[in-house]
Amino acid sequence: MSGHAERRAIDIDGFGHRNPIPAASRIGPIIFSSMVVGYDAGTTSVPDSAKAQVANLFEHAGAILAAAGATWNDVVRMTFYTPDPAARADINLLWTATFSDPVRRPARVTHEVASDLGIRCEFIAYIAHENGDYTC
Repeated sequence: MSGHAERRAIDIDGFGHRNPIPAASRIGPIIFSSMVVGYDAGTTSVPDSAKAQVANLFEHAGAILAAAGATWNDVVRMTFYTPDPAARADINLLWTATFSDPVRRPARVTHEVASDLGIRCEFIAYIAHENGDYTC
C-alpha cells in the first residue's frame, strides 16, 4: 500500500444516477457528493413542488452521509442549484432545522440554474476523528 487512503464509492438504496457514478466518493476523512437530485425515492421522478424536492434532497444527502460514516455535523459546505429563486424559502426551512445552531452551520451557496431536474445539491464533508484513523 502506498500510504494513501483508499477511495470508496458511496451509494444508497433508493437513489442513483443515470450515469455510472456513485452518490459520493470518500477518501480518508473527506467526502464529496455527486449531484444529489430531489428524486422521489427509488425513482428518477422529480416531484412538482419545491418543498417535496428539498425534502427529498435532505433525505438523500442524510442517507449518503450515513453510508459514508458521517453525520450532518461533518458537512463543511453545501451548494444548491434551483431553477426558481422562490425555492430558497423551502431550502431555508430545512437548512435551519438541520443546522439549528447558527454559529455551527456549514458554508452554503445557492445558484439559480435552469434544469428539468428541479432543485439539486452537492456537499463536502470532513470527518475529524480524534484518534487520526481515517480509513474508509
